[in-house]
Amino acid sequence: MTTDVWLPRPEESRLRRLLRGPAEGWSTLGAVAIMIVALAWSIDDAKWVRGVGSLTDFLPSVGFAGIAVGFIGAKLGWGRWTTHLFGAAFAALILPVVAGGIILGDTVTGYLPAALAARFHASAEVVTQVWIDLAIRGLSLTSQYGHYFIAFGAIVWAAGQHASYAVFGHRRPLDAIVPSGLLLLANMTLTRNDQLHLIVLFSLGALTLLARSHSAAAGAAWIRRRIGDPDLVGGMYLRSGAVFVGAAILGSLVLTATASSAPLQGVWKDVPATLIRMSQSLQRYLPLGGESRDPGVVVFGAQSPIIGSWIQNDGIAFTAHVLPGETERFRWRVGAYAKFELNAWSWGDTVSIDRSPGEVLLKSLADDPAALAGRREVQVGIVPDTLAQGYLVSPQTVEQVDRPSTVLVTGSQSWFASVDIGGARDYKLTALVPVVGDAPGGITENRLRVASRIYTADVQRLYLDVPAGSLGPASMAILDKVRASAPDNPYDLALALQTYLLDPANFRYDTDVQDEVQAQCSGLSTVECFARIRAGYCQYYASTMTILLREAGVPARFAQGFLPGDRSTSGTEVVRNSGAHAWVEVLFPGYGWVDFDPTGGGVGAPVVIPSGAPASLTPVPSLDISTGGPRSSGFGVPGGVGPDDQGDPGGVFGGGRSSGPFIAIALLLAIGGLALASVAWRRGGRPMAPDSAWGSVARWAARFGFAPRPSQTVFEFAGSLGDEVPLMRPELSTVAEAKVEVAYGRRDLGEDRLRRVAMAHRRLRLGLLRLAFRRRGARGRGRGR
Repeated sequence: MTTDVWLPRPEESRLRRLLRGPAEGWSTLGAVAIMIVALAWSIDDAKWVRGVGSLTDFLPSVGFAGIAVGFIGAKLGWGRWTTHLFGAAFAALILPVVAGGIILGDTVTGYLPAALAARFHASAEVVTQVWIDLAIRGLSLTSQYGHYFIAFGAIVWAAGQHASYAVFGHRRPLDAIVPSGLLLLANMTLTRNDQLHLIVLFSLGALTLLARSHSAAAGAAWIRRRIGDPDLVGGMYLRSGAVFVGAAILGSLVLTATASSAPLQGVWKDVPATLIRMSQSLQRYLPLGGESRDPGVVVFGAQSPIIGSWIQNDGIAFTAHVLPGETERFRWRVGAYAKFELNAWSWGDTVSIDRSPGEVLLKSLADDPAALAGRREVQVGIVPDTLAQGYLVSPQTVEQVDRPSTVLVTGSQSWFASVDIGGARDYKLTALVPVVGDAPGGITENRLRVASRIYTADVQRLYLDVPAGSLGPASMAILDKVRASAPDNPYDLALALQTYLLDPANFRYDTDVQDEVQAQCSGLSTVECFARIRAGYCQYYASTMTILLREAGVPARFAQGFLPGDRSTSGTEVVRNSGAHAWVEVLFPGYGWVDFDPTGGGVGAPVVIPSGAPASLTPVPSLDISTGGPRSSGFGVPGGVGPDDQGDPGGVFGGGRSSGPFIAIALLLAIGGLALASVAWRRGGRPMAPDSAWGSVARWAARFGFAPRPSQTVFEFAGSLGDEVPLMRPELSTVAEAKVEVAYGRRDLGEDRLRRVAMAHRRLRLGLLRLAFRRRGARGRGRGR
């Protein structure tokens, strides 16, 4: 229901009318407040910022402030832009002070100029640091969180201000209901918390607003026609509206109390991969708290953030088909991450190399497994299920695939990061996996102990990099303790670190450490945090081992993918989202990358390597150490993301984060765009000149055989056209009256009147399509009757 006219009060000053109360009634203002409070409570209940709901308790107050600005601007006669610009400026002063107060806590009290300046300064520092982290340093995540208070406050303030001005300035209640309702639904889609009572509360406000506006519109129409008692008519509409609202809300409450269905179950399964990839770009800007809804899909990306919790999901990620006689259980690699960003991993700066179907993917690259002895071929068929993205999964090092693909590599020597196959629904691949044992080139403990320790400049730059802030006293204490008891070689150090991290006496496997992270890890890296709280899941374990090895001079990288699934005797292996996992790869020149899995709690699956026969020092591979250029020999790879079969819950996004919020947000952006376009269409957009509108109506009618006759006046043609499309008579009257007043009365119409003309013209363009179905019957009546 769109209302263009509300009953005005007798002429008096705007300020006096404002002080006396709105002509629309206080119930209208109350209905708007109910809707915005429902939205604010929904965001607050989700606990998006650090998982602490009390941090966003200020949102309802901010919503009231936005409503007040929109209401006052409308009642003082300010234009739309004047009101919204004033409100934006006011919010820019208030919200940083509110955010700064939350950041500083009890360290600053009162509202004297010094206290206000301190709060404002704290907010400015946070925003500046966020800009440096995300825009300048290019990090996947920022450790700051105060800017989210400003962001959420701005959302609720803007929703309140827009809704209030739409109702009291534009007299269009639907323009208030649609955007704020979409925001509420978006938040409810993202959170797992039960918020049905809030949608009921929002509906109460929205239905009350519509009933109140319909009553006012009906009263105004009766006044224009000079018939009946407008108060009586309005009261009748209000009573019937109140009965409808009461019945609707009562029914909603009954359904809320009894419903047991899962309306969103399975809704994400067939989401296009392009939408999922679009959602990845939003990941680094979103808060990492709250209980996110799990859409049941697994997504990997170039970044792997590490947060405080996982979401359990036991859906099928993909099905693998191996030969029936295959006995080895494989980790399923998706990606290998080279760059540590304190609270996240990334592939690093990658280059794309296109490969044709069947072409050797890693040929002449640093990870080319064909350059290594002790490898065997494995044939695998992959059928993705909820693994809804375009990156290949493979045991150990992939050799070729039967689909066009793009190999993503990093560093001057082109080290493996991942393989993009464009979202193929099924594919067959060949992998080269290492042989474990005394076979020629096979991996044994004794051979790894004597492997070369000479690394290229590129390896040192990529896989020995320990960014500033990665380590602290607690993590260095772990390294010192392990090094003191481990033999002096990379293999035994890696094995000792793996054993130390696996020991439940040292660390506790836990999929939800948000409280510990919040209490003890502010400003700390994942590694130092894990060393302090002594609890976490696979990403914490793998990150810690990788960085400690690098600090000790042993090249290592963070790998993500899946643990082995359930394999039948026929060779069909079902791999579930709950098997998504992170582990460590350590580089041994001459043998390639070797897997280590330090995750405790019985979740990790450490590789058992036999001791083997005594071995002599491995010859140094042919490497160009000075330039780090391409080499004739290479090293193997694995890779992947997120939770495990018994704990690291699936449904991950680049590792650790449920993909639900990002997919939902990407989809909701599209829905929001359509909603805004709908609102703009209903409002008519820019003002339109009556001559242009009338000429367009005449041309549209002429296309369907109902052109005006030269002898017809504007009103005569509008009347005849109204006989053909009765539902369009109000719009025809609006355009015709404006046309006559401008063309013959030489009047200058106001902006609101011109907007109504534009809105009527837009409706007419659709309404006149009905003439296409009447054209045959109209031929006998001539043109335009």
